[in-house]
Amino acid sequence: MRIIEEIWDRSPTLSFEFFPPKSDIGFWDLYRTIESLKPLQPSYVSVTYGAGGSTRKKTLELVTRIKRDSDIEPLVHLTCVEHTRGEIAEIVDDLKSNRIENILCLRGDPPAGSSGFEATADGFAHADDLVSFVRRRHPGLCLGAACHPETHPEAAGPEADLDNLKHKVDSGVDFLITQLFFDNADFYRFRDRCAGSGVFVPIIAGIMPILSVGQIKRFTEMCGAAIPPNYLSKIEAVEDDPDAVRHLGVLHATEQCLDLIENGVAGLHFYTLNRSTATRAIFQEIRSSLAVKSGR
Repeated sequence: MRIIEEIWDRSPTLSFEFFPPKSDIGFWDLYRTIESLKPLQPSYVSVTYGAGGSTRKKTLELVTRIKRDSDIEPLVHLTCVEHTRGEIAEIVDDLKSNRIENILCLRGDPPAGSSGFEATADGFAHADDLVSFVRRRHPGLCLGAACHPETHPEAAGPEADLDNLKHKVDSGVDFLITQLFFDNADFYRFRDRCAGSGVFVPIIAGIMPILSVGQIKRFTEMCGAAIPPNYLSKIEAVEDDPDAVRHLGVLHATEQCLDLIENGVAGLHFYTLNRSTATRAIFQEIRSSLAVKSGR
C-alpha cells in the first residue's frame, strides 16, 4: 500500500514512529511492540535509520518483516549521511524487491562528534537530491519528506526554508511529515504559507507527548521547536514528578491532536521514542473521538 493513497482514503491517518534499538534482542522486542499495536489499526509505522547507516541491515530486516508478517504498512527512513549514490541505489533496490513501497527521504543529521553535515564523495548534499534520485530510479514508490513549521534551524530564514521545501516537493515528494511542535497556531500558519507558495501535498503533523522536561528541552534545542510559555511553566512546576509530567504531556498532546483533527489535518504521526504507553493512551482517545463523529 502506498501511504499517499491511505492519506486520500482515510484522512486523518494515525501513525507511529520508532527508532532501531542497538541490540538484536532489542530489535525483536520492538517488533513485538509494533505487533501489539495492531488492534489500534495504525495507518502505518515508520522506522528511523541510524546515523551513517549504522543500523541499515537491521532496519531493512525489521521493515521487511513488518511488511511480510503483519498487517501494518512500514515507512522506512533513508538518509544521505555517509552513503554514496551506489549504496543508495542498492538500498532502494533491496527495499523495492522486498515490496517496501514507502520511503521517507531525509538529509539526516551529522554523525555524533561532527561539526556539521558534509556530503559523502559521490553522495547527496540535500534531501531534494535524494528524492530526485529515488524518484527516477523507481517512479512508482511513495516518497515522503520532512518539514519544519517553525523553520529549519539551519535555514537562513522562514522564506528561504519555504523555498527549499518547495524545491524538495517539486523533486517528487508525495507527502510531508512535520518536525514536532507544541502550538497548533504554528502548524496552521505554516500550512497556509505552504499553500500560498504552491506546496499542496498533504502535511502530516508530527506529535510528541512530553514525558521528561530535560529530554524535551534537548530535543527542542536541536530542532528549533518552541514550547509555549504557559505549558512550559506547568511542566517545569512538576518536573521532579514523572507521573505528573506524563499526565500533563498526554493531556496537552491529546488536546492538540483533537484540535488538529477539527481543523482538517491530513494525519497525525506520533514520535514514540519507543515508548508506546503514553502514545497508546492518546491514540485510543483520538480513535474514540473519531468513532463518535462518524456515528460508529
